[in-house]
Formats: sequence, C-alpha cells, structure tokens
Amino acid sequence: MTLDPIVSILIIVVLAVIALSVFLSFFPIMLWISALASGVRVGIITLVAMRLRRVVPSRIVNPLIKASKAGLGLTINQLESHFLAGGNVDRVVNALIAAQRANIELVFERAAAIDLAGRDVLQAVQMSVNPRVIETPIVAAVAKDGIEVKVKARVTVRANIERLVGGAGEETIIARVGEGIVTTVGSSNSHKDVLENPDMISRTVLGKGLDAGTAFEILSIDIADVDVGKNIGAHLQTEQAEADKRIAQAKAEERRAMAVAQEQEMKARVVEMRARVVESESQVPLAMADALKNGKLGVLDYMNLKNIEADTQMRGSIGKPDTTATDKE
Repeated sequence: MTLDPIVSILIIVVLAVIALSVFLSFFPIMLWISALASGVRVGIITLVAMRLRRVVPSRIVNPLIKASKAGLGLTINQLESHFLAGGNVDRVVNALIAAQRANIELVFERAAAIDLAGRDVLQAVQMSVNPRVIETPIVAAVAKDGIEVKVKARVTVRANIERLVGGAGEETIIARVGEGIVTTVGSSNSHKDVLENPDMISRTVLGKGLDAGTAFEILSIDIADVDVGKNIGAHLQTEQAEADKRIAQAKAEERRAMAVAQEQEMKARVVEMRARVVESESQVPLAMADALKNGKLGVLDYMNLKNIEADTQMRGSIGKPDTTATDKE
C-alpha cells in the first residue's frame, strides 16, 4: 500500500519543522546572528553550552549587546556568573549604563553585589541623580511646659552607592528623624518656642548626623506641619490628683474600719463586764444568806445595810434632773 504523494510531502514538512524547532531550541541561530550584527562575538557552541547549563541565552546576550553598545566592556562570563547566582542581569546592566551617563563611579562587581543583596541597583542610581523625599508620620512630643506638639517632616535623601551594601534603609532614617524631633521638642522650655521657630528642629536634627551607617545621604529636613496637641502636663496632674484622692479615700476607709472594729470590741468588753457584774450581784444574796446562817451577819446589820441602800437610791433620785418639768416648759 503506497501513500499519496501529497500526504508524504506533508509528513516530510511536519517532520522537518519539528526537527528545525528542536535544532533551534538548542542552537539559537537568530540570537547568534543578532549578536554578530551588533558586533558582539559569541560562539554558537557557547550558546549551546548555556542551554546545557540551564541558562537562557537571551537573558545574557541581549544585556551583553546593550553593554557593548554603551562601551562598558563587560564579558559574557561576568553576566552568566551573575545570572547563575540569582541576580538580575538586565537591571545591573541598565544601572551601569545610567551611572555612566550620570558620571557616577560604579563598577560591575559593586552593582552585582548590590543586586544580590536584594536592593534595586537601578533605583539606587536614579536616586543618586534625582534625590527622593521621604515623609515621616506625625511625631508627637511634649515640651517642658507640658503641651503636646505634633510634627510632620519631609526628609530629602540621596542614595549613597558606597553604603548600599550593609547600610540601613528608609525605616532607620524615619526612626532617627523622629527621635531627633522628640529630643528637640522635649528640650524646649515652651511649646510656643517650637511654633515660633520650627526650623530649629531641622537644624538640631541635621546636626546629629542621622545618615551615619545608612544607605542614604540626608540633604535636608523640612518641617511640613506643626500642630498643638493635648495638655499632657495638666492631664498628668489630674490623674495624679485622682490617684491621691483614691489613696486618701482608701486610707480613710481603713481608719473607719479600724474604728468600727474597736467600737465593736469595746461593746463586747462592756457586755462581758456587765455579765460579770450581774453574776457578782447574783452571788451577793447567797453570801448574805450564808452570813446570816453562820452568824457572821446580824439582823440589825442587815437592816442597816438596807437603810443605806434606800438612802443611796433616794439621794440618786434627788440628784437627777426633773425631765418632766423640762418637757412641759
């Protein structure tokens, strides 16, 4: 059984296309031609070796063409090693070109180190040419007179290429500026001094060298807004007075409780003493009866004792005020 000539031709064409695709996937001829046309000499074997090392040739050759046109003098080994290290080759080359145009000294090794450190080296170069403005959040500080002052500042910074690797970031700048604002306002005798001369905050903060150890260089600190907040001193005094009041109330309650306890104790003692008196009085008739029985007490003595008690009661009743007459008046 023979195949139709047209079908045979189609099969041959399909096989040829598949073979050409496989060939071009391993042998990037068009990329090699582009490199030769740009004046960059890259061997086809080098491109195939990149495929075997799982390196995308276009991510190396295209930045190499760009760098060659800019006159950077980079080699394919430098770009490939940076790619294998996990870096962004295209961004590093763009940063080197931007630095060259801006007359900023930046070598490939430092740019690659900055990129591998996780920083955007192209943005750093752009910040070196065009400084960036960082706006701090509202910082609240209290002057010596107890009045709260709220300050908002704008910090103009420029990237320092030499300190990008290992230097602190924007958060450190914002924290240090906030600390300087709190120190300046806190050392002012009155909040009015801050409102009259807000530039003294800028001068004091700039004089502290806040950009030391950071990846930036502070060009200026401008006070964007100054507002008066709460009277913290009066609020603290009110809270202290309330606390003192509660302490005094607690002590007074403690003294009252002690007095009540002492009163209850005295009442208990009085009741106990009365009980003892009643008990003693109840034993008097028995003692008298026993004395009469044993002849130690005579009848006349007993009658004299009764007369003395009656006389005592009469004198007591005479000595009492006449409450009935007083109520009538």
